Amino acid sequence: MITFVGAGPGDVELITIKGRRAIEEADIVIYAGSLVAKEHLKFCKNGVKIYNSASMTLEEVIDVMKNNKDKNIVRLHTGDPSIYGAIKEQMDELDEINLEYKVIPGVSSFTAAASSIKREFTLPGVSQTVILTRIEGKTPVPEKERLEKLAEIGASMAIFLSVSMIEKVVKSLKNGYKRNVPIAVIQRATWNDEKIVMGTLDDIAEKVKKENITKTAQILVGDFIDCEYEKSLLYDKNFSHMFRK
Repeated sequence: MITFVGAGPGDVELITIKGRRAIEEADIVIYAGSLVAKEHLKFCKNGVKIYNSASMTLEEVIDVMKNNKDKNIVRLHTGDPSIYGAIKEQMDELDEINLEYKVIPGVSSFTAAASSIKREFTLPGVSQTVILTRIEGKTPVPEKERLEKLAEIGASMAIFLSVSMIEKVVKSLKNGYKRNVPIAVIQRATWNDEKIVMGTLDDIAEKVKKENITKTAQILVGDFIDCEYEKSLLYDKNFSHMFRK
C-alpha cells in the first residue's frame, strides 16, 4: 500500500496520529527532504529504506513505488498534500499502473501561520471567506485568479510560494484592495527558527527585505489581522441551538 502523508508545517508534533503511525509501519519512506523535518524519520522502524525526493524526478519516485508494490510505502509531503503538493500527477501515474494508494491529510502552513500570529481568519462582520492562492511565477496563474482580482473581494487571504516576489505581491494587493490593509509574513511557521513580520501594505516589503526573508514563508493579508469585529452568536446567551436552549 502506498500512503501519501501530510507531515504538517514544521513542528514534528503537528503530524496527525494516523500519519505518524503510517511512518512507523512503513518499509519505504520517500520524503520531501527540502521541506519536511528529518526528525520525522526517527519514528521509522529498523531496516526502513529512505529516499529523499528533493533530487528525484517524478519518474524516479514512481519507479520506487512500482518496484516495491508489495511493501508499505509512505510518500511524505510537507503541510497538507492537497495544497500545492503536486500529488495529482503522482496519483495519476499510480492509477495508470493500477497501484492502490490513500491520502492522509496534514496541518497546512496557512493555518499554522495564523496560529503563530494568534489570529482567526473568519471574524463575524469582517470576513467569512478565506482565499488560498499564489502569485504567478514559473507556474502561471489563470487570468481570472490574478492576485489583484482576488484582492478586490476583500476576503482574508493566505498567499503561498510568493515571498521572494514581495514587491510584486504588494503592488497587486494594492491594486485590488485599493487601500492600506494589515499583512503578516511568517517564515518557517512552527519551526524553532520561525520568524514573524507584521505590517501593512505600505511597509511590509521593506520590513521583509530587512529580515532577509526570501523563501519558505506564508503571507497572510486582510482586515482579520487588525480590526474591530462582531462577537460570534455561538456563545451569545440570547442565541439558542440544539445543544443550548
